[in-house]
Amino acid sequence: MNSAHRSPTRRVVSTSAAAALIVLSAAGCSFTGGSDGSLSLTVPKPTAEMATLCRALHKELPKTVEGLKRRTPKPASDLTAAWGDPAVKLRCGVAKPAGLTPGTEHYDPYAASADVNGVQWFPEQLDDGYRFTTVLRRAYVEVTVPGKYAPEVNPLVDLASAVKKSVPEGVV
Repeated sequence: MNSAHRSPTRRVVSTSAAAALIVLSAAGCSFTGGSDGSLSLTVPKPTAEMATLCRALHKELPKTVEGLKRRTPKPASDLTAAWGDPAVKLRCGVAKPAGLTPGTEHYDPYAASADVNGVQWFPEQLDDGYRFTTVLRRAYVEVTVPGKYAPEVNPLVDLASAVKKSVPEGVV
């Protein structure tokens, strides 16, 4: 896309950051869809400090992400959110990704992250899309984006402001 046609408030990951998307064999997603169109997400079990940050994030989340309307997953929780169908899914207070955890099968000491509007995300390729998890923040925020919305990093642009405002930089 010609840079003259880009909106000044949106920024897609640079070519070098996009090249940093790491191809990993990842475990299955933590959601299911009900036959009634409902969406179930596994609610994380964060520490008390992370839960406080996640509740603050929940209040800042946008009503739309990449033009997709917000949905309420079941069970309703301040630790989860979703947009669209198929859903872009967010879970706050998740565990550190296995790819960044020494001693796990998928650990990669050379793993790279991608910066999207001032938020660092660790990408993991899934069978259909990507899972991105924040790094260098006081809580891990996981966003799963179906391949239908390629380039999958675009929803992160809409979420970056809320993450920056409510989840401070630091190490968990």
